[in-house]
Amino acid sequence: MAATTAIERDLELADGRTVRFWDTGVQGRGGAGLTLIWHHGTPQSGRLIPPVVEPALARGIRVVSCTRAGYVGTSTLEGRTVKDAAADVVAVASELGLERYATAGASGGGPHALACAALDPERVVGVVTLAGIAPFTDADDWFAWMASPDALRAALRGGRDERRRHGETTEFNLESFVDTDWAVLEEEWAPLGADANRASVEATAGGEPPWGEIDDDVAFTTPWGFDLSAIGCPTLVVQGGRDRVVPRAHGQWQAEQLPRGQFWLRPNDGHVSVLRALPVALDWLRDLAPH
Repeated sequence: MAATTAIERDLELADGRTVRFWDTGVQGRGGAGLTLIWHHGTPQSGRLIPPVVEPALARGIRVVSCTRAGYVGTSTLEGRTVKDAAADVVAVASELGLERYATAGASGGGPHALACAALDPERVVGVVTLAGIAPFTDADDWFAWMASPDALRAALRGGRDERRRHGETTEFNLESFVDTDWAVLEEEWAPLGADANRASVEATAGGEPPWGEIDDDVAFTTPWGFDLSAIGCPTLVVQGGRDRVVPRAHGQWQAEQLPRGQFWLRPNDGHVSVLRALPVALDWLRDLAPH
């Protein structure tokens, strides 16, 4: 099923802001009534794309995706934390009347998937993160093995303003992706690359800085607003051994902090090719849902 079949909606929040989300509105018996809330990477638009929707619907899983604050369609929230962005998602889950749901996120979406579980423990049955960045800590070299850490360093050093200035002159470092990443971006995950490009163009179309992307990086390098130890549901941390954007140590550390964390290392995958694990991860989530 194509991603265009998902219904786009806007929800006005209690603080007057608006959050945009997409909903397939379809469940099958094989999913045991499970809904998955998908958290997009940095930068992406929040639109549902076929390589996420198709394996989920094939397993009877309904899919919802929310656009984070500052990306086109969702109101900017200056100074937002990872927890703040996840609170918007929990509000959408309540609007939809979800009694239980799972969360999953890739790359910059990983922290927000975890945050939903911390904020909404009564309803979140499980979490999957794929190539998800870890909370910043100076205990070890958090930036080690990143091919292009300068944007995150700018966010850490000078917050929103310095991260904005950095983005005015920087370009994407092609060495951030390994050969397997480029291969999947030409094949089944081509819609992800197209959506990331679309999100970048949309964000700057009116002459404004790309606040969603900027605020993501600031949120990653400042306190998230919750501890991983507070997440009580099963959590699967999937990491590529060749990832040059979010190195494997980030995934290993998170799995160790999570009370019910499981670590799945895919040694030959990079930052994007690790997404090939999504169908199996969906099987793992589906097995958590009561039948």
